[in-house]
Amino acid sequence: MTDTPLPSPRTSFASDNYAGVHPEVLAAVVEANGGHDVAYGADSWTERLGEVMAGHFGPAATVWPVFNGTGANVVALQSLLPRWGAVICSDTAHINVDEGGAPERMAAIKLLPVPTPDGKLTPELIDREAWGWGFEHRAQPLVVSLTQTTELGTCYTPEEIAAITEHAHARGMRVHVDGARLANAAASLGLPLAAFTSEVGVDVLSLGGTKNGALGAEAVVVLDHDALVGGPDAIRYVRKLSMQLASKMRFISAQLLALHDGDLWLRSATHANAMATRLRGGLEAAAAAGRAPGLAFTQATEANAVFATLPRPAADAVREQFRFYDWDEATGEVRWMCSFDTTEADVDAFVEAVVAALAG
Repeated sequence: MTDTPLPSPRTSFASDNYAGVHPEVLAAVVEANGGHDVAYGADSWTERLGEVMAGHFGPAATVWPVFNGTGANVVALQSLLPRWGAVICSDTAHINVDEGGAPERMAAIKLLPVPTPDGKLTPELIDREAWGWGFEHRAQPLVVSLTQTTELGTCYTPEEIAAITEHAHARGMRVHVDGARLANAAASLGLPLAAFTSEVGVDVLSLGGTKNGALGAEAVVVLDHDALVGGPDAIRYVRKLSMQLASKMRFISAQLLALHDGDLWLRSATHANAMATRLRGGLEAAAAAGRAPGLAFTQATEANAVFATLPRPAADAVREQFRFYDWDEATGEVRWMCSFDTTEADVDAFVEAVVAALAG
C-alpha cells in the first residue's frame, strides 16, 4: 500500500471556517488530554470556563458548551420558546439560510424573516412581523434573533442593540444573539463583550469559537435565566435532547478557555478584521487609480468580510488561485473572508490577482 499525498494547502478567502486551528488552542486540547476527568461537563475545564465567561458577561452568566454553531442556535432558541413560538430574524440570518432548516425541522420553530439592506434589524423592521399575539392561527412572535456580526459583515452598535432589546422586551419578546463572530464585533467596536450583550439587554447568545481559531467549539451563554421557558435550569435538558451534550466536554471547554482565558480571542479577531481592511483598502486604491474596472463594493467592511461585485470572467480567473464564494450569482456579488491566520502577503497577492483579472 502506498501513501496518497494530501492536496497542497491553498490560501482561501472563502470562509474563516477554512482556516486551521490556532496553535494555542491545539496546545490546550493536548493539555486537557492528560489523565482522566469527570464526564458530561462536571470536569475542571468546564468549571473554569464558567468562571471565565462570568468575567466576560457578568456574574449571572452561565455557559453551556456545544459541538457547533447550528447546535448552539437550536438549543438557545428552544430554551426561549414555547412550542407555539416564532423567531423574528433578518432574511440573511444564518438560522434562516445556512442551517438546513434545523430550527424548523429539529426544533419545530417557525422563523419570520424580514428583508434588510445590510443584515441588521431595527425596531421598525421587527414590527413588520411583530404582530398577531393572541391570534391562534399565527405562530406567536416571542423571540428576536440578531446576528453579530451579520452575515453581510456589518456590526450592530451597543445603542442599536439596546434599542432592539427595549423594543422587544416591551412587547413581551426575548432577544437572542447569534454570535458566531462575536469576537470580530468586539474587535470592530473596541468594546468588551458585555458592552453589547448583557449590558444592553440580550437574554441568551450563541458564542462562536470555531471561526476564530478553535478546532470545533461553540457555547450557549445564558445572560437572563428568567427568560428561559421551563425555568432557569431548562437549558440543561434542552441541550441533551438536542444531541449537543458532549461526554468528553473538557475538550470543547479547553478550546474556549484557550481563546477566552486571556486575549487570544481578541487578538485573533482583531487580526482578521485588519486583514479585511487591508484587502478593501488595496482594492479601493487600485480602483481609484483606474486599475480595477468593473469592481464595486456592496457593504461596509466592519469586521472580517468584504462584499463586492465584479464581472464573472474576472471572478473565475481569480478563483484559479484563491477560493471564495459567490454571494449572489445574479448580480456578480462575491464574499471575501479573512481569518486569524491570513497574512499581509496573502492579502497583497489576492489584491494583485483581482486587479490582474479585471485588467485582463
